[in-house]
Order: sequence, then C-alpha cells, then structure tokens
Amino acid sequence: MADYEDLRRMTPQQRLRLRQMLAELDAPDPAAGTESQRRRTILLAAVIVCCAALAAWIGVLAATLPRYYRAGDWRGAWVGFDIALLMTFAVTGWAAWRRRQILIICLVVLATLLCCDAWFDVVLNARTSGFQVSLLSAIFIELPLAAVAIQGARRLVRITSAVMQRYRGESGPVPRLRDIPLAGVASDRPLSDLLTGPEHQMPVARTPVD
Repeated sequence: MADYEDLRRMTPQQRLRLRQMLAELDAPDPAAGTESQRRRTILLAAVIVCCAALAAWIGVLAATLPRYYRAGDWRGAWVGFDIALLMTFAVTGWAAWRRRQILIICLVVLATLLCCDAWFDVVLNARTSGFQVSLLSAIFIELPLAAVAIQGARRLVRITSAVMQRYRGESGPVPRLRDIPLAGVASDRPLSDLLTGPEHQMPVARTPVD
C-alpha cells in the first residue's frame, strides 16, 4: 500500500490517474438507476402540478383582487421586513468574514430579499409622491446589490465545483452553472439522499494526500 512519501514522488499526471481510478471504484451501483428515475419523474410531475395550480391561482387573484386596498399594520409589515433584511446582511457579512460555505445560501437569500424590497417599494408607491424615490432606489441600490450577491453566489458554487472536480480526478473547464450536477447525490441515486447526513454518503479524509 502506498504511503504519503510514495504519493509525493508521483508525478501530477500519475496522481490525477490515481484519483480517477479511485473515483471509478467509488461509483454507485447502476442497478439503482430505475428506482431513482421513477422518483425523479414523480418529483417532476409534482412540480408541474404546482406550477399549473399557481398559474391558475394568479389568474384568480388578478381577476378578483381590488385595485386599491387599505392594509392593516403597515408599519409592522415594513419594519419586520427591514429587520429581516438587516439580519441577512449581518449574517452574510459574518459568513464572508469567517469564509463559511453557508455564505452561498446567505447571498441567495440576500438577493431575494433585495429584489422583493425593490418590487414592493415600486409597486406599492405607484401614483404616490414617493414613487420616484422608490424607483431610483430600486434601480441604483437594491437591484445592483442583488446582482452582486447573485454573482458572488454563482462564483462560489463554481469554485466549489472546480475543487470537487479536481479531487474526482477530472480535468477540463468547469461546466456552466445549470450543467453542474448536485454534489453528494449521483445521477442514479434518489433525491432523498440529500436528507441523509454527509457522513453516510462519503468517507471522511483523515490526512490530505495531495
């Protein structure tokens, strides 16, 4: 069995080939593909049903909701939303400072809240004296910040994928974001594996090899 010094004496090409061979040995059993495909089909059907139901509900709302409505607890709604946005900014800053993987989730949530803030500011202030300020704020503050957050999350996902691709023994450029497969769940494994702890999906490396 090769020890650490043997691995150090290997060329980069030899270590790459070794990683490829180990990845092939750890490949999942192809026999589980049929059950996994059935589960993916059920999940896709459920998503399609939800989309159709939501589209129908949007049509009902568009036809029945009043054009103007006096809302209750207006202050509580906006103050609560801005508190959530403030907390998201704070957690995102902490995750960036500590360089934690949860930063990806924080950036996505932050971008979502900023887009919601811009949307409701502009729509709810339409035909009021504050519309111009809300529109400028959305164009020059909320939406640019949301774009920066999404771009940062995208870059971190690609970096993570590049590192995983390297240690799987794969070479070449990182694929586009929409083409990157889910990490930790092979194509022939059910999506329920995402709910399983990572300690049951892959071995823990005790000592770095390369």
